[in-house]
Amino acid sequence: MSDLEQQLAFQIGLQNIPQPVTEHRFHPKRRWKFDFAWPEHQLAVEVEGGVWTSGRHSRGAGFVADCEKYNEALLAGWRVIRVTGRHIANGAAVDWICRALVEQGTEAPPF
Repeated sequence: MSDLEQQLAFQIGLQNIPQPVTEHRFHPKRRWKFDFAWPEHQLAVEVEGGVWTSGRHSRGAGFVADCEKYNEALLAGWRVIRVTGRHIANGAAVDWICRALVEQGTEAPPF
C-alpha cells in the first residue's frame, strides 16, 4: 500500500462507514484491482499517484490502460471515485466516499 493509500485508509477508518476491501479484483478475466472497494455497493476508489511527476497514471500508456480499466468497471456497474494526493490532504476524498455511500442509502450521514 502506498503512502497516499495509507493516509486515505486512516481517514476512512475515522469515519462511521463500512471498511473497504483493499486490492479488490473486480473483473472476471483481467487482473485489474481497485485500491479500495465496497463490493456490496459497487463503489471503488482509485488513488492516482504521481500526477505532477509524470507518474504511471499521467503518461500515455498508463493513461490509456486506466481508461480501459475504468470503462470496463463502469460497464460492469461500478462507480469509481478517482483521487489524488491533494484530494486526500484536503479531505475531499473521504468526503466523496461518505457522500457516495449516503446517496446510495447505505449509511447514515457521518456529520
